[in-house]
Parts: sequence; structure tokens; C-alpha cells
Amino acid sequence: MILQSTRGTGGDFHLWRHEAADGQATVDWLRKQEWFPGAFATIGPSQFSYAQWSLGLDPPPEWRAAVMQVAVHDFYDGMYPDQHCAFNLELALIAGVTFFHQGAGTGRYLRALLRLVRHLKHAVRGVPLLDSYRRALGGRRQEFEEWITHPYQDDLFWAGADAGPAADRMTVPVSLVSGRHDLALDQTLRQYARLRRAGQEPTLMIGPWTHTSLFEQGRSEVFADALEHLRVHLRGEGERGTRIRVHVNDAWRELNAWPPPSTPIRYHLRPDGELGELGEPGDGSTSLGYDPADPTPAFAGRLQSRTAGARDNKTLEARADVRTFTTAPLTTAREIIGTPTAELYASGSTGHFDLFVRLCDVHPDGRPVNVCDGFTRLTPDHVDADRVTVPMGAAGHRFEPGHRIRLQVSGGAHPRFTRNYGTGEPLATATELVATRTTVHHDPDHPPAARGGTWRHRAGPPLGPAQAEVRQASTA
Repeated sequence: MILQSTRGTGGDFHLWRHEAADGQATVDWLRKQEWFPGAFATIGPSQFSYAQWSLGLDPPPEWRAAVMQVAVHDFYDGMYPDQHCAFNLELALIAGVTFFHQGAGTGRYLRALLRLVRHLKHAVRGVPLLDSYRRALGGRRQEFEEWITHPYQDDLFWAGADAGPAADRMTVPVSLVSGRHDLALDQTLRQYARLRRAGQEPTLMIGPWTHTSLFEQGRSEVFADALEHLRVHLRGEGERGTRIRVHVNDAWRELNAWPPPSTPIRYHLRPDGELGELGEPGDGSTSLGYDPADPTPAFAGRLQSRTAGARDNKTLEARADVRTFTTAPLTTAREIIGTPTAELYASGSTGHFDLFVRLCDVHPDGRPVNVCDGFTRLTPDHVDADRVTVPMGAAGHRFEPGHRIRLQVSGGAHPRFTRNYGTGEPLATATELVATRTTVHHDPDHPPAARGGTWRHRAGPPLGPAQAEVRQASTA
């Protein structure tokens, strides 16, 4: 086994510009070694997966298989995941500490992590961000400043940051492994679809993991998948079994397609916090405040911090700047496998406002546990009370009888997404904080809804994969 560190983690570092060339240089070095057998495979999570995608832009003929875990292929999308210039500040700070210090030795790396924890609140709450971050990262970092001062995808700074086109050129079998609360899940699924369009047959596993808990909680499944993939495609022994495995609640499902065929169901927002299936939407509107001086915090879901994953959202929902819409207790089980969408009609008092929307499973004891969520940033270009579509990320979940389905709406999730200053000032230099009043309209002329093309009615115990597809197709 050969482990190659990213260039510059102990010195002059750049997030993506050297990966493709360095990967090719390593392969060229391998070819010159007497012990090289003439074939190799690659494996690795996160940044190591980006290195694999970079190699795939010009696949070497000796390459036989790739195992990509919690795989990142587009660093712009990672830093600005909603495509509207809302920066993933938590990710940038934590990843920055890792990238900038992991090559400096264990002691210095741990001290850097402790410094980040100690100064994190000041870093994410201080203004301007161009100054406040420095205490958390131990001084000025040009790389971090470039990330926050280049918010637009078409900026030349981000040229080459997206290694996604490798999926069109890959010549080796790919294993993709992710988690329901992995911050790179959407990227993994986009590459899965792109590989399929290119004629490849990748395998896909989605477990109950976050980006950082993969090897702790999913050790047995993840290593078994990797060993099987390498045994089949590197050593030429046997065949791969299941192509798609998705963890739903407490059981693994084997699927023939992602997402599986299903019956769409719409839930409408109604007055007094009701979420109603079918029928007409309710009357009136719901308002919520958002104060950047006390921003709605990021909690649970696709984070890198200790609160990542599925959590009890009761404390978050007790805040005055969070609104919820909830169904009556379900009489039969209901599942969602795929990507649900929230369609809202919204307006903001300053013209600059955000919408964070989360789907929760409310247990009979009252615990609201997050399933998936989505975010979008609005500007004055958005027409007041016009429709806003917010994809809530991929999900695989079964709502049991007696549970309730809840849609949670708020004005942000800081610092997962940088707070909205309410002014439109540039992120790096903004200093003025203006509170916003956001209104979600749910009258007959503005029928907001939670919509999922992958919902399905289910009664009784989980069905096998073949039965499930028949059941979905036949459900009215």
C-alpha cells in the first residue's frame, strides 16, 4: 500500500490545483518500481476521493478499481453548497485547521484544533469575518481569505476545483460510499448518476453515518464493501453482489435503482402549525424573525461538529425564530427514499434573507428527530411572495404508525451557512447587522407544500426490494 499526502499540508498548500498532476506523477513513479505488478487500485475518503476523481480526468491504463468514501469532487460546491454564495463557514474552519496543520506533526495539529475550539465563537460571530477568523486559525491564512473573497462559481479562482467531469471518462469500476448525514452525500449521488449516464455501473452504499463517523459507526460494512470491490476488480476473484444498499431506520435495503420508483405525495402548510396531506392549502401566512446578532444556530444534520447526525431538535424548535408545521399521527407507515422538496412562497423585510427547511420525524414521546434539510439564500432579485424551491437533500427513512411528519422552517443555520447580514454586503468585509422579518405565505393563491417524488404508503413490516418496487408502482 502507498499513501500519498496532499502537497503543501506542511507548507504552501492549495486545495485542488496540484492533485491531478501529483496523481499522475505517483503512477509514473510506480511504473518504474521493480516490484510494481502492472496494476493498481485506489481507495480513500473525503480529500483522498478528490485525488481519485482528479486521477480520473486522465485515467492511467494500469488502474483497475476505485473505492471512494464520503467522496468530494467539487470544492466550490463544498464551500458554497447552496449555489447562492452562502458560505459553509464551519466546514472551512475545521477543514482549514486539518489542511494547514496535519503535516506539522501530531502535537501542533492537536494544539491547532484546541485553539479552534477555544476561539470558534469569536471567529463565527465577529465582524468583519476577514479579521475575526484569524484568532481561530492562529493568524492570517491566505487560503481561507481566498475562499471567502471569491464567492462566485464562475470566478477564475475556482477554475479546476470541480473534478466531476472525471465521471464521464472513468474506465474503472467505482464503489461509492456515503452516509445519510454526510456533508458530501449530494456530491456522491451526482457522481453516481453521472457515472450511470456514461455507461458505468458503480456500486452505491448509503449508511446511517456522518462525514466523520464513517469508520467508527460503519467500520464493518465499509471495510467489507472495500475488500469485496478490490477482491473482484483488482484480483479478479468472483463478482460483486448488491449494486445499491441503503440503510433505512434500522435495516439495510437492497435497491435496483436510485432513487427507486415511487408515488408523489404533497403536504400543505396550514394555519396554526398544521401540515396537511392533499386537499386545499390553508389561509393566511406565518412570520418569523431572524437576527444576525443572535443567528439561528446550526444543529444536527450534515455538520462536522459533535452535534452532527440525527438528533432531538426540541431545543432548536423552542427558539422564537423557528416555526414548525406538523401532521396528525400517522395511521400507517410512510417512507421516503430519495430527495424531498419544499416549495414555499416567501418574502423578507430587507430583501436579503435565507430559508432553512428541515424534515423531522416526531416520535410519540414528542421528540422531533431530523431526517434531511435544505437551504437557500434570497436577494432583492427574488420577487416577494414568489415561489422558492428548496431541495432538502437525499433521505432514506420510514415514519412509523403513531409518528408525525414535521416541516421545520427558520431563517438560517449558522455557522453551517454563514448568517445573512440583511444588507447584501460582501461576506468577508460586512460589518452591519440588520434583522429580517420573513413571511411564508400559505393562502390559496400561494400554496406552499412539502413534496416528495419518492414518498410511498407502507403498512406492516418492510418489504424486500422486488416487492417494494411493485408496491410503489401500484400505490395510487
